Amino acid sequence: MAYAWHWEVFLQLAASGDTTYLGWMLAGFETTIGLSLASWTMALVLGSLAGVARTLPGRLWPGLGTAYVELFRNVPLLVQLFGWYFVLPELLPPSLGNAYKQMNPFLQQFLAAFICLGFFTSARVAEQVRSGIQSLPKGQKNAALALGFTLPQTYRYVLLPMAYRLILPPLTSEFLNIFKNSCVASTIGLLELTAQGRQLVDYTAQPYESFIAVTLFYLLINVVVMTAMRRLESRVRVPGYLGGK
Repeated sequence: MAYAWHWEVFLQLAASGDTTYLGWMLAGFETTIGLSLASWTMALVLGSLAGVARTLPGRLWPGLGTAYVELFRNVPLLVQLFGWYFVLPELLPPSLGNAYKQMNPFLQQFLAAFICLGFFTSARVAEQVRSGIQSLPKGQKNAALALGFTLPQTYRYVLLPMAYRLILPPLTSEFLNIFKNSCVASTIGLLELTAQGRQLVDYTAQPYESFIAVTLFYLLINVVVMTAMRRLESRVRVPGYLGGK
C-alpha cells in the first residue's frame, strides 16, 4: 500500500496554533466524556421515573409513561437532535429563543446534544426499569405494603433497589450506547471525539492515524466501563437472582 504513515502528526502544532493535534483529540475525548456522563445522569433519573410510572396502578400514570417512552424511543436520534437544536429555539418565546441563539456556540451545541441524548436514552432506560420491577415477585410489594410502607416507600426501599440489581447488565449496555451515540453531536458542529478526528483528517490528510486513534479512545471507554460495571455487578448480586450465588 502506498499510504505514508505519519504517527508524529499528533505531536505537530495544530492549525489553531494553541495546541497539538493530540491536544485536539484529547479535547474531543473530554467533550465526549462530559456530554455522555451528563446525559446519562439525566437519562437515569427520567428513565427511572417513567419506568416506575408505567408500573403504577390505574391508567393515568401508566398511560403518560407509555406515551413518553413511545415518543422518545421511536423518533430517530438524529431527527430529535435537529429538533432540539434548530426547531425548539423557534418555538420558544422570543426572549428565550434569542437568548439560546446568542449563547456561546459550544454551550449551545452541548446543551442541545445533552437534552437530546438524555431524553432519547431515558426512554430506553424506562423500559429496563419497568421490566425489572415487573419481573419481581408480587409478594415483595404486598409484603412491604402489609408492613405499613406507603407506595412511594415501597418503590424506594424495596422494589427499585432489587430492580436495579436485576437490570444492571442491560443498563450497562445503555450506558455504553450513550458514549457511541454522542458522535451524532458532530452533525450540529460540536467538536466531540469523532468530529475532532474528522477535523484532523481535513488539516493533515492522515485519515488512518486519525480514526485509529478515535477507535482506541472508544475502546478505552468500553474497557473502563465494562470493568467497572462487572465489579459493581459482582458486589450487588443477590443470591437466587440472575447468576447470584
